[in-house]
Amino acid sequence: MWADFSLTHAWLVPFLPALAFVLISFFLLGSPGLSSRLAIAAMGSSFVIALGVGWAVVTKGITVEAPFLMKTVWFSMPGLSVDMGVLIDPIAAMMLFVVTLVSFLVLIYSTGYMAGDPGYSRFFAFMSLFAASMLGLIIATNFLQMFVFWELVGLCSYLLIGYYFFKISAREAAKKAFMTTRIGDFGLLMGILFLQILFGTLDFTELGAKVPLYVKANGAATLTCVGLLLFAGPIGKSGQFPLHVWLPDAMEGPTPVSALIHAATMVVAGVYLVARAFGIFYVLPGAMTAIAWVGCFTALFAASIALTQREIKRILAFSTVSQLGYMMLALGVGSLTASMFHLMTHAFFKALLFLGAGSILHALHDKADIFEMGGLRKSMPATCAMMGIAVLAISGIPPFAGFFSKDEILAAAAHVSTPLYLAASLTAFMTAFYMARLFLVAFFGEANPHDHPHESGMSMLAPMGVLAFLSVVGGIIPFALGFGDWVRFGPAHHAGIDWGVASGSTLIAVAGFGLAWSVYGAGHKKSDAIAQKAGFLYTLSFNKFFLDEIYQWFNRNVLTGLARILYWVDIRIVDGIVDGAARGTGGAGSVLRRLQTGQMQHYAAVMLMATVALALILAYTAGAVAGGGKL
Repeated sequence: MWADFSLTHAWLVPFLPALAFVLISFFLLGSPGLSSRLAIAAMGSSFVIALGVGWAVVTKGITVEAPFLMKTVWFSMPGLSVDMGVLIDPIAAMMLFVVTLVSFLVLIYSTGYMAGDPGYSRFFAFMSLFAASMLGLIIATNFLQMFVFWELVGLCSYLLIGYYFFKISAREAAKKAFMTTRIGDFGLLMGILFLQILFGTLDFTELGAKVPLYVKANGAATLTCVGLLLFAGPIGKSGQFPLHVWLPDAMEGPTPVSALIHAATMVVAGVYLVARAFGIFYVLPGAMTAIAWVGCFTALFAASIALTQREIKRILAFSTVSQLGYMMLALGVGSLTASMFHLMTHAFFKALLFLGAGSILHALHDKADIFEMGGLRKSMPATCAMMGIAVLAISGIPPFAGFFSKDEILAAAAHVSTPLYLAASLTAFMTAFYMARLFLVAFFGEANPHDHPHESGMSMLAPMGVLAFLSVVGGIIPFALGFGDWVRFGPAHHAGIDWGVASGSTLIAVAGFGLAWSVYGAGHKKSDAIAQKAGFLYTLSFNKFFLDEIYQWFNRNVLTGLARILYWVDIRIVDGIVDGAARGTGGAGSVLRRLQTGQMQHYAAVMLMATVALALILAYTAGAVAGGGKL
């Protein structure tokens, strides 16, 4: 009964938090306590329904090949009909579970973290809309419906990153995120339009059937270009190189916003889009290769930057970019299962890492530099323990969640390309190093005598505890229950752990921990000396390879110069033609107006002259005819 109701009413999953947004925005802005309780109740109800959807998928035999569909006509016109509805398959069910659970826990955490904030109700309204937008995106049946929610996700990120709108840095970060992702969204929109032109439909199920036939009949060249346009959207939304630059600056929003963006909403929307449209990408080898290499380079590039960052949330931000690169790499080498598995486990331990960072910032009054912390294990033991679990999970140490999902990606890459596998393994080493660096410096470094930290309250620790538990068992339980039998593309994946890859990656992670301990562990003061020896390489990494400065130079000198040229063309040529036509018309009018004097004697004289001229012409013509054409 519960499963049947949840399946047929899956639309309630995004609707309930959207309703909470409306009610808070219009009626409860002056009631902070009621606003938070309504937002949490709505999200909790969505989580319960999401559980029912998942149970229905398992018990009713719903698969990726035979999804549950409910559709109705959205709008129709001659030559075009677009549906909207609900698509439920194991991929969507898994995403609904992850997003509702993480959002529910983050909202509970926020009641403690945001206590006393003057925009408390506004915060919960925006967070509800953010979650609702992501949930609507997940159950979309076609590209157009997905694009609407895709843009709502972008809007919510703008509102929440710029939540502290009185801060210039927050306003600029919000604009940067919005404008950067617009670049990718333009490519996505162009790809969607081309799909409609080529196939006459944007429905995921119909495209999955038509695209392979089109490629077989016409080749893959045209659709590869379309696929790359579609992939531009995820490059922007999921922070892939070179459109990743907005994500680190998104830290200007409150820490719960960072947790939701990085773990369960905006940045995983791009990964989910590629997974949902995998039937299109899978038959396009060129597009798949591009996805794999973009993901691999992003993972390695972001990890190399995280090695030297000092602000705790900025380290975690580049960690997110790197882990998203892993997910894209998995999709590019053809393993949807590995990508979605890592998306799920990453949501657990990355949300925990950000909430742990929030706990630290809350205790230290927003002091973000890890080298100004130290000794927090004594004053914040619970946060220390749970952050330690998250560090082990993201580093891929068995039996924590990240071990199972990350090794699936490494194994998939190893079977396709040795260079991809080696680059991904190097990224795994870097990940273990910079996460251990963060943990050792913040919790085991020398205590700062000016700090007086305290442990967070239960409203913040309880959600962290749930995420810590999931960071431990969130990999082994799905693996044991056959995650790959349900969340997949094509035949079910029954292979077990590749112990060669698994043992190698574990040794790599342990080596990363060992190097971090030798540099940052108790009694060691080598980091400054290493930074000096690294010289320019350290400067490159710390300054994020100067990409922000390069983009600013490009905007200031190239785009602004091009804009000035186009402005000159517009003013001098386009407007010149229009203004010239106007001046010509005015000049002609000035001449012709002299023929209209308003004096009767002038008009009579003209009429007389015209009559005489006409008579002469007629006389001449008559004489020529009478003389046989001779005068």
